[in-house]
Amino acid sequence: MIAKLTGLVDQTGADWAIIDVGGVGYLVFAASRTLARLPPPGQPASLLIETHVREDHIHLYGFADAASRDWFRLLITVQGVGARVALAVQSALDADELLRAVASQDKASLTRASGVGPKLAGRIVAELKDKVGALSLAAGLPAPDGAIAAPAGPLADAISALVNLGYRRAEAYGAVAEAARRLGPEAGIDHLIRAGLKELSP
Repeated sequence: MIAKLTGLVDQTGADWAIIDVGGVGYLVFAASRTLARLPPPGQPASLLIETHVREDHIHLYGFADAASRDWFRLLITVQGVGARVALAVQSALDADELLRAVASQDKASLTRASGVGPKLAGRIVAELKDKVGALSLAAGLPAPDGAIAAPAGPLADAISALVNLGYRRAEAYGAVAEAARRLGPEAGIDHLIRAGLKELSP
């Protein structure tokens, strides 16, 4: 099982790259965000690899970092999301945007990905919300059981208030998350709303 490739970039395409490792060219499928981070042909590169073995083929999927690889693994657990759709999602949203979209139930952001309609976006959100949880707004740290704490109390109320003011849920979520990081876990709703609005100001 191939878990990592380090070699020279031979060539790249819309959704693939060939990595030359000791004279052997490995075809690696990847999201456009990953491909954009590769150096020009002839330069050294390293990719984390997810190997999929089927009866009729072996496909390699490449990732620039562990977070992207972990999201790929999560996405393909969703019914109707294959490897290509997972890469399309990762081409449209980075890891932080994905976390916010799932945690804030922002299906619209997911539909930016090619091949993802409203129904599939809803399924992705529904099936991953319990696996991903919501971002720990106050500290950004995993809960003791490995899950991620969901927003509650003033945090959830501040997000709701910003949504009621017309901001998209993912935007409100991210703004309150940043405000909570700066103000600390004991910040009240008024402070969170004001700080969140500052985050959203141009």
